[in-house]
Amino acid sequence: MQLSVIILNYNVRYFLELCVLSVESALQNIDSEIIVVDNDSSDGSCQMLQSRFPNVKLIQNKENLGFPKGNNIGVSQAQGEYICILNPDTVVAEDTFEKVLTFAKNQKDLGIIGVKLIDGTGNFLPESKRGVPTPWVAFTKVSGLYKLFPKTNSFNKYYAQHLADNENGKVDILVGAFMFLKRELYQEAGGFDENCFMYSDDIDLSYRILQKGKSNYYFHQTTVIHYKGESTVKDGTYMKRFQDAMEFFYKKHFKVSVFFSAFMKIGIVFFSLAKTVQGKSMVKSISKSYLLLSATYELAKIIALVVQKKVDFLEWKTEKTVNLSSISIEKNTQVILDNEFVSFKDCIFILEVYRNKGITFRIIPKNSGFIIGSDSNSDRGEVVKMM
Repeated sequence: MQLSVIILNYNVRYFLELCVLSVESALQNIDSEIIVVDNDSSDGSCQMLQSRFPNVKLIQNKENLGFPKGNNIGVSQAQGEYICILNPDTVVAEDTFEKVLTFAKNQKDLGIIGVKLIDGTGNFLPESKRGVPTPWVAFTKVSGLYKLFPKTNSFNKYYAQHLADNENGKVDILVGAFMFLKRELYQEAGGFDENCFMYSDDIDLSYRILQKGKSNYYFHQTTVIHYKGESTVKDGTYMKRFQDAMEFFYKKHFKVSVFFSAFMKIGIVFFSLAKTVQGKSMVKSISKSYLLLSATYELAKIIALVVQKKVDFLEWKTEKTVNLSSISIEKNTQVILDNEFVSFKDCIFILEVYRNKGITFRIIPKNSGFIIGSDSNSDRGEVVKMM
């Protein structure tokens, strides 16, 4: 078997359904398997998987065991030569895994491969590629110096700014939302460190892979949506776990002074507080108009009843992709993409084309009864049921 895709889920039933649907589409031509590890969800995630995706291997934990242990359990059941650790709040394109597999086979010193990640508004996520957060690099992040001097080598390492967003290359650290590597290497490295509940586990694994003499790669030629934070409520527990995760990494890998430890602790507190406030303060934008991309006009009428507003319709023909450059979409429009006719690859492309234009996006997964998406990478997404 070529590939095992491991998805760890915790109470994101609708995002999980969208994710697995996209993964199934991307694995059509690959000898593969999908393994979902559920950390004791209470939202019907497991029931949905059993009814809609009976071929998915489901592992049900009786408690929330955290990110590292949950993924380690999944990998222990995997059969693929390669594995992909994938978040449940992601959407992959139909050719994502084929492209990454081809790239992987051409690397002699392969460590981990990460891809270009965007949020639900189409904006690039800088954590797609990062440097080792040494004490100095961490200082540039916490202090904000990396923003002031993005082209200076001494300050731009946290987000690997030496490498352009649309450029393949070696990087140090990759994010756990999408990590592609050989199963044998994952096992040799010992997998994720289960002493860390979540948040710095991906940094730790990436760093340990580097210490084995392997190279980690950022691969920009496929884009994946990562809605971010769907499993995490940004409350006091989040803040405590974030602080513990950062302290875990530094204690494990670096000898630091008492002064630096105190500075970083203060910095982490302020950083995590900012994240907590950011997650609570987002004001949901209200769409003034709606545009459905589909081949079924009747669907626009159904959505109009749900949103209580008129829904404009643009016919999308699968055999001939619409020329997006010829379409004028007004600000404050919510574009709804019917995945029955609009491929996941086209959905991703549309998000990138219309990013930062005051437009929001939603997807109707194929053969489902809900509309899903997110308007911010700092807030939880939205699910609207149509039936």
